Amino acid sequence: MGERHTDEQEEIYSKVLRAGRRTYFFDVRSTKAGDYYLTITESKKFTHEDGSFHYKKHKIYLYKEDFESFREHVGEMMDYIIAEKGTEVISERHQKDYKKEENEPSEDTGSEVTPTDSFTDIDFDDI
Repeated sequence: MGERHTDEQEEIYSKVLRAGRRTYFFDVRSTKAGDYYLTITESKKFTHEDGSFHYKKHKIYLYKEDFESFREHVGEMMDYIIAEKGTEVISERHQKDYKKEENEPSEDTGSEVTPTDSFTDIDFDDI
């Protein structure tokens, strides 16, 4: 009962896409019958106040009979977003010239933040 399905154990081909705190895994796997399907896993790292961390994962199973429709829908959604908003990322976190207001509470600690020119933004997820 606690045994994993063997159709998920046969990994054929994999690619990894690191995107900030998120990592996407694209895995081609084999079914018991020997056919292939795709799993897409999003893994996101969360850090606790004590420095420990955990990952939350979400997985999509995509089978060949759905490939064409899935590709069309994803393509249509991406085209729509680009047509409506362009390719520039519109987010405070991604804006090169974004600075927090002085005395604005920090998201993590609730303490006041004072901007400084000597601060370097480092993404520890890539280490």
